[in-house]
Amino acid sequence: MSSLSVKLPLRYSTIDGYHMNKSFKSLVKQNLKMVLLTNPGERVMDPNFGAGLNSYLFQNFTQSTFTEIDNKIREQVKRYLPVVSIDNIVFAGTESDFNTLAVSISYTIPNIGLKDLLEFTI
Repeated sequence: MSSLSVKLPLRYSTIDGYHMNKSFKSLVKQNLKMVLLTNPGERVMDPNFGAGLNSYLFQNFTQSTFTEIDNKIREQVKRYLPVVSIDNIVFAGTESDFNTLAVSISYTIPNIGLKDLLEFTI
């Protein structure tokens, strides 16, 4: 089967040479994660790329912070991943550590009728 891109982080595979994204679902999920976790100014030649969610790590989480993060995510996805339509973003604090924030993003890729969920913690 042909591959669409290399999976990140790079890991060697005896089958492909490196682990590869072989479906649009895994490729879009990886690209979405990159947009969310890249800090603005980190990407060469495009200083506006990235939602920079790690910059919210030590902030107090209030409703205005959640609104700001939500807007930033939607703005970046609309600009850099126009094939993705965000359905819902849910924020939840983790009970074991009050300095972390769990983010759950449900999204659709309308052109191929695919729904998926990306969950991560900052």
